[in-house]
Amino acid sequence: MTKAFEQRSVVIIGAGPSGAIAAALLKRKGHDVLILERQRFPRFSIGESLLSHCLDFIDEAGMLDAVQAAGFQIKHGAAFACAERYTEFDFRDKFTEGFGSTYQVQRADFDKLLADQAALQGVEIRYEEEIIAADFSQASPRLQARRSDGSDYAIEADFVLDASGYGRVLPRLLDLEAPSGFPVRRAVFTHIEDRIADPDFDREKILITTHPEWRDVWYWTIPFSNGRCSLGVVASAERYQGRPDDLDACLRAFVSEAPNLRRILANAVWDTPARLIGGYSANVKALHGPGFALLGNAAEFLDPVFSSGVTIAMRSSSMAAAVLHRQLSGETADWETEFAIPLKRGVDTFRTYVEGWYDGSFQDVIYYPHAQPEIRRMISSILAGYAWDAKNPYVAEPKRRLRVLAELCANGAPA
Repeated sequence: MTKAFEQRSVVIIGAGPSGAIAAALLKRKGHDVLILERQRFPRFSIGESLLSHCLDFIDEAGMLDAVQAAGFQIKHGAAFACAERYTEFDFRDKFTEGFGSTYQVQRADFDKLLADQAALQGVEIRYEEEIIAADFSQASPRLQARRSDGSDYAIEADFVLDASGYGRVLPRLLDLEAPSGFPVRRAVFTHIEDRIADPDFDREKILITTHPEWRDVWYWTIPFSNGRCSLGVVASAERYQGRPDDLDACLRAFVSEAPNLRRILANAVWDTPARLIGGYSANVKALHGPGFALLGNAAEFLDPVFSSGVTIAMRSSSMAAAVLHRQLSGETADWETEFAIPLKRGVDTFRTYVEGWYDGSFQDVIYYPHAQPEIRRMISSILAGYAWDAKNPYVAEPKRRLRVLAELCANGAPA
């Protein structure tokens, strides 16, 4: 008698970085893992400037050699500019031990590389298959999948990890979505042939530019190794009022208002139509439930300003894979205390500095010209992604420490 459904141990929804890392980690522990991915790779995605902490998880998943050999743009840190002000943080000079250098990547190539590495380790990946229904009411979760030809089939699993990113599959299907608490912002972005000739421009750092008039408007410039870069602007809806409806013209208008970008990108070739993403901040009511857990952007996305999204995604994958391995091995696993609570600690640290960026307090710290080297090293660690290091005072007490530091910087005192 033919079974009405397929049976698997672990099903992961999404083959992006969080899905590929989680799948590889579980496969390396001997578990049966299936990834279902709605799209066909390679496919475009933003989130191109990796933080140093990402390499810890890429290494853990046995993918570091492949990433290092791929020719991606080396990244050593982050530079910040506003009008004539300029400062930079080198991730190799930080408080927390761990990787210093990392990469700036075109995500189509990077994500396919990680997925291919997971497949080489024995993970089965089915592309162009979409989850259209999910039932977690029984002892074993059951998913309804739809193939590209329109045919459906059912899969029963021991556990499901949702790594669907912005698709947020289980939050939608299980009514887990919750307001993010962040104001609605929009990003208009593109890829350009940058032709940057400015000798002061450092291709080994992401450049974050603050609008000279509005501190809540900022730009990213992410150079790649092939002479191109990702360029975008982030602003609230009101800052877009009165601007061209055409996205290319809109982005060019914003860039023209930033003196440093006008200079740096004077010879750029704008050869790719701009895109828009808005209302991207998201949250959920719970990070886990009977038979499932949410990874990365499928659970929560804060804001792109410090490139924390991929880091949170990979960190959540590593943590979830460890807990799930113990559970599948017959050990007791407490998803709240071993996964949700510790993951949120780092997310909340990032949240504090994102909120401080937009209210200006963290910008006062970033641009302060007389910072003490040890404090800069602590801030550099957070910017490098090490937002879970409780030995760092600015991680252990982010709100209080940032408030005090910002007050000192605003008053011109040594900080």
